[in-house]
Amino acid sequence: MKHFSCIIFIPVLLLTSTVDAQNWTEKTDGTIATVTNKGGQTLGYSTKSGIKIITVGGLAFKDLNKNGKLDKYEDWRLPVDIRAKDLASQMSVEQIAGLMLYSRHQPIPAGARGPFAGTYNGKVFAESGAKASDLSDQQKEFLTKDNLRHVLVTSVQSPDVAAEWNNNVQALVEGIGLGIPANNSSDPRNGTVANAEFNAGAGGSISMWPGSLGLAATFDPTIVRRFGEIASQEYRALGITTALSPQVDLATDPRWNRTSGTFGENPYLSADMGLAYVDGFQTSVGKKEIADGWGYNSVNAMVKHWPGGGSGEAGRDAHYGFGKFAVYPGNNFTGHFIPFTEGAFKLKGKTKMASAVMPYYTISYNQDKKNKENVANNYSSYIINDLLRKKYKYDGVVCTDWLVTGDETAVDVFITGKPWGVDSLTIAQRHYKVLMAGVDQFGGNNEMGPVIEAYNIGVKEHGEKFIRTRFEESAVRLLKNIFRTGLFENPYLDPSASKKIVGNADFMQAGYEAQLKSIVLLKNKNMVLPLQKNKTVYVPKRYTPPGRNFLGVETPEKLDYPVNMNIVKKYFSVTDNPDEADYALVFISSPNSGLGYDSEEAKKGGTGYVPISLQYGEYTANDARDVSIAGGDKFEKFTNRTYKGKTVKAINITDLGMVTETYTKMKGKPVIVSINMQNPMVFSEFEKQADAILVNFSVQGQAILDILTGVVEPSGLLPMQMPADMQTVEKQFEDVPHDMNSYKDSQGNIYDFGFGLNWKGVIKDARTTRYKKM
Repeated sequence: MKHFSCIIFIPVLLLTSTVDAQNWTEKTDGTIATVTNKGGQTLGYSTKSGIKIITVGGLAFKDLNKNGKLDKYEDWRLPVDIRAKDLASQMSVEQIAGLMLYSRHQPIPAGARGPFAGTYNGKVFAESGAKASDLSDQQKEFLTKDNLRHVLVTSVQSPDVAAEWNNNVQALVEGIGLGIPANNSSDPRNGTVANAEFNAGAGGSISMWPGSLGLAATFDPTIVRRFGEIASQEYRALGITTALSPQVDLATDPRWNRTSGTFGENPYLSADMGLAYVDGFQTSVGKKEIADGWGYNSVNAMVKHWPGGGSGEAGRDAHYGFGKFAVYPGNNFTGHFIPFTEGAFKLKGKTKMASAVMPYYTISYNQDKKNKENVANNYSSYIINDLLRKKYKYDGVVCTDWLVTGDETAVDVFITGKPWGVDSLTIAQRHYKVLMAGVDQFGGNNEMGPVIEAYNIGVKEHGEKFIRTRFEESAVRLLKNIFRTGLFENPYLDPSASKKIVGNADFMQAGYEAQLKSIVLLKNKNMVLPLQKNKTVYVPKRYTPPGRNFLGVETPEKLDYPVNMNIVKKYFSVTDNPDEADYALVFISSPNSGLGYDSEEAKKGGTGYVPISLQYGEYTANDARDVSIAGGDKFEKFTNRTYKGKTVKAINITDLGMVTETYTKMKGKPVIVSINMQNPMVFSEFEKQADAILVNFSVQGQAILDILTGVVEPSGLLPMQMPADMQTVEKQFEDVPHDMNSYKDSQGNIYDFGFGLNWKGVIKDARTTRYKKM
C-alpha cells in the first residue's frame, strides 16, 4: 500500500460505563480510510459514504447501517454464520431480491454498441468525458434502484482501472441501505494471446495459462492448484471475489462446442483437476487467512455446470433452443456427477467445498424420476432440491446460468431467453419456480421486479412467513460468500498495488511453464523432432473464411501468418520458397463445422438440423439416428431432430489444404503440423502427410517453438480420445466417456485417452497409471 498522508485518532464511542483503551489507528489516502485494529481485522471505508467508526472493547467496527450501535453482522469477531443470519433478518424483501440478482456482462468501460453497451450521463464513453473507472448509468441504476450486489465483469482496460472502478462501486453501495458490498465476478480470464512473446523476468497484462483442456493435458493437479493460487491473487487485485469457474462438465460427446472449457471426458481426472482448481482459488493462508481457509486471497469458485452439460444430443449446445436437450442413451446420468461429488464438493483444503454451483441450461431428458418433469436443470426441483441439496448435502449458493428466465425469441439466437421446458410460464412464475427448486440467484438479471413478483406468488401460495423464510435462506448463503472474503471489512484496493500484482513476472513464468507442459506430441516420424535451430523453415499463410463466432457475431475473412513471424525468426531462418526450406511448419486449428444447425436450411423449409463433423472434408451422416431421442420447441412444428443423410464440411477446410499442399511443395522434406485443438478430430485426412504432429490447447506460439526445438521436452497427454472416423463418433453414446474407436496412425500409435510422446517414445509414467480409461 502507499504511504498515507495523515493519521487521525477518533474518540472512543462509550457503550458502557467504563472507557476501553483505543487499540486502533486510522489513516486516509484520498477518499479511502484504513483502520488498523491491533490484533484484529483491518477496515477500509470511503470518506464519502457517510460511514462512521464505532468502538467496542477498544476495537473499531464499521457502522454500516448507521444506527450508532454494533450489530452482529458488523462484528468481525463473530462467525460468518451468525453475521449472515443477522444481516438477512434485517434486510427488506427488496434488498434480498437485489442480492439474488447477478448482473449481465459489464465491460469496463462500457462499450458503445452491442448487447453489453452502456452510457455515461447519457453518452457513449468516447463522447462522455468520463474516466474508464467511472460507473456507467446502467451500473448506477442496478446498484441503487435494484439493490444488485453481484456484478459480472468482462474486459477491463487495465488492472489499475479495474481497481479504481471497484473502489467506486464499493463506495457507492457502502453508503446506502445496510452497506452491503459488491461481490464482483469473472468468467475465466487467464487465457493466452497466441502471438504474444514471453520474456523471462518480464510482466504482462495478466498471467497466461493454457485452456482448461490444456491444464487437463498436463495430467498434473498440482499445476492446476498453482494456477488457482496465482489467478486468485490476480482476481482479488482486480476487485473480483467470485470466479464463474471451473467448468467440470464431462465432455462425453466430442462434438460439444464447449469441450475446450472442460477438463476432458474422464470423470476422475476432471474431479482431481476441479478439486485442485477450487482449492487454489478459495484458500487463503498465513496473514491473508481470516477463518477456515477463507480470507483476503480467497475467490469464491462457482463450479459449473450441475449436473453436467456435456451430453447434448448430437453434440449440440443448450445456449440455443436447438441444443436444449441432454440425453443419456448409455444410462450414465449419475456418472456426470463425479467431478462435483468427488472433486469440487470434497476439497482437501479448509474451505471444504466450492462455495457456489451453476446448473446448466440443458433439460436432462427423462432423468427426473420423481416429478417426471422435462424442464431445464435450473427449474428442476428433483435435480436441485432432491439431488444436489438433499442427497449430496450441498448448502452453498446455487446460481442459474444467464438469461434462463427470459423469453425465447428464436431457436437459433445466442442472446435470448432460455426458458427450456417452462415457456408457458410468465417471467415472474419462472422466477418463482427457480426459487422453489432450491436455487438462490438469477444469472444475467439486472432487475429486481420479477423477484418481488415471485415473492408475492409465494405469499399467495404459502403465506408470508414461508416465503420470507425461503428468501432469508438464500440471503444467508449469498452473504456468507461476501463475509468470508473480507469484503465487509475492507473491499477497497490500492490501484498501484494491483498494477504490480496482476501479470507480474513470476506469475507470467508459472503460466508459461504450464503451457509448455500442456503440449502433446502425437507423432515424431524418424525422430525428426527436436528441430535444429537456425535452419530454414517455410510457414504457409492461413486463410480464415468469413463466419460467425459463438455469439453469432460475424467474423471477417483474412489471410495471414498463423504465428508471430518475428518470434519464429528468433529460432529459424524463414523463407517463402519451400524449395529453400529444410522444414515446413504448418499451424492449423481443429475442424469446425458449426453448431449442428443451419439457419438458411430452416428458412427454406428444412428442419435446420445438420451434423457436427470432426473432420475437415465433406461428411454425410448415414449412421445418424432415424429419430432423435428428444425434440420440441415453440418455434418448431416437429419433434424429430434427426439429420440423417445430411452433409456438412468444416468451415476451416482450407486448413486441410494447407497440410496437403505443403506436403506436395516440400517434396519429401519434413512437414511438421501444429494443431490448436478445440475438439477431438479425425486425423486420417492428413496424418500420413505429416512427419510430426503436435497438439496444443490455446497456448502462445512461442511455447510451441520451444517444444519443436527441444528447449523443453514434450510431456502432455491426450485428455480425450481422437476418433478413428466419423462413424465411431456417430455411434458413441453422448453420455458415456471413452466409447469410441481411437485413431491408429501410420507409426502404429493409437491416439487414445492418455496417449502422448516424448523424445524417447510413448510416455508411460505415474500419470498414465493413475488415470486410465473407465
